[in-house]
Amino acid sequence: MGGRSANGEGSLYRRQTDGRWIGAVVIGYDENGNPKRKTVSGKSRSEAFSKLRDLQGKLALGLPPPDDRLTLGELLDEWLMHAVPLRVSKATAANYESLIRTHIQPVLGRRRLSKLQPSDVQGFINSKLAEGLSVRTVRLLRGLLVQGLGFAVRRGSVVRNVASLTDGPRQQGENSGRSLTIEQARQLLEAVKGERLEALYVLMLCTGMRPGEAFALPWKNMDLDRGLVTINQSLVRQPGGNVIGLGKTGRKGWRTIQVPEPVVRALLEHQSRQKIERRSARELWEDHDLVFCTTIGTPLDPDGHRKSFAALTERAGIGRWHPHELRHSATSIMLASGVPIDVVSKVLGHTSIRITADVYGHVLEPQRGIAADAMKSALWA
Repeated sequence: MGGRSANGEGSLYRRQTDGRWIGAVVIGYDENGNPKRKTVSGKSRSEAFSKLRDLQGKLALGLPPPDDRLTLGELLDEWLMHAVPLRVSKATAANYESLIRTHIQPVLGRRRLSKLQPSDVQGFINSKLAEGLSVRTVRLLRGLLVQGLGFAVRRGSVVRNVASLTDGPRQQGENSGRSLTIEQARQLLEAVKGERLEALYVLMLCTGMRPGEAFALPWKNMDLDRGLVTINQSLVRQPGGNVIGLGKTGRKGWRTIQVPEPVVRALLEHQSRQKIERRSARELWEDHDLVFCTTIGTPLDPDGHRKSFAALTERAGIGRWHPHELRHSATSIMLASGVPIDVVSKVLGHTSIRITADVYGHVLEPQRGIAADAMKSALWA
């Protein structure tokens, strides 16, 4: 009487119905003692044999046999549920999920993981660029696929990360965001005079403050006598609504910056206007100590503000702009005006000077000539 076959033991045979070669491996036994097998197939004996050896090798390493029915969509659901919350904030996790549900799932979600090829992912990347998505967004989508499939490799669901074998779109300097010219910036400052949130636009343009940081700025962080503003929180998007939290870079992004006298003047005028609104609102006023808020004290809505800002810039005659582009504009103007990059990096709240250099290095290119001219004058004048 023969004994049980050992786990990982394989056999190879040709299927009579279609002539394909089949490799079968015993991967365990059910509750009745019957063997459970995992099969692979190939058009030739050598192809099936190669797949069989590969499967046996994974089983020998203790890896689970691949699930041929698992789809990319199911894999990404598991990644979002089990791995992502351990690595990123709730706001970032929500953003990942939104991008996956909106862009990846409809196109690649039903594709079986075992059948997914680099060409499938490359085609997805190219199609999203053709749709008009920004380079930054497409790079992020590819990054999500690389991370999600990396999770699949680590748990043994696939042997290779096909997303990592694709080419992501190159990020040129201009993709860091458009920047207002000095003339456009002056047009904007002229156009916002008298606006209810004039001080918000002036502050963001002159400091490069992120919109979320400006929306969460409390009066207790303002030292207008000395022109100092402390940034240590941000309005963060989370499932169920926006909340005030640590923001994009956490405590590393905390900083105190000096603002010029025109900004202080605009903030003082804004403070006086807000006191009038508070008296008018009476019992409807909700005190969150926010510098920039609605007429009843509640936090501003980022989506609504983005639309109103775009309409405002259009009225100013400079086209439609996004509030975050004020940050890019401030950075470009500071660097082009000769402010040292390490100072700019601290003002922006970047965690390292390298980030500033990587994103805004193109602004510094004209200054290379200045350095060369200076050395020429010093050594050969």
